[in-house]
Amino acid sequence: MMYKKILVPTDGSEFAKKAQKHALFLSKVTGAEIIAVSVTENNFVNGLPLDDEVYQLNQILKERSEENLKEFDELNEDDLKITHIVREGSPAKVILEVASEEAVDLIVMGSSGKSGFDRFIMGSVADKVVNSANCAVLVVH
Repeated sequence: MMYKKILVPTDGSEFAKKAQKHALFLSKVTGAEIIAVSVTENNFVNGLPLDDEVYQLNQILKERSEENLKEFDELNEDDLKITHIVREGSPAKVILEVASEEAVDLIVMGSSGKSGFDRFIMGSVADKVVNSANCAVLVVH
């Protein structure tokens, strides 16, 4: 299958970095554009007054999202086209929204490695994306 656009969510984790390497390989082979998205999860600020401390914490999280994307660029030895997107919200929801907006053919993402009770309680972003995406999803363990 030839891909035109590959979405790669990144959170800076080792699981995400493995997925990034797979996405770079697929992009090199198919010529697909990579859309890299980093989500600033802002659940902690919802409902809180936006004082200086909450604002500063939110800014730090946004900066970390931008750093995650820069780290992805460092893996790009072949100068493949990578478009950066930073968004706030629930990771699974944002990933699915961006996939739809950008009309991606494939989502390549890492698994969190959670199992058992942790997975039951917290859920899995990868599970949510796999079960709701309108395109193919490759989950890299």
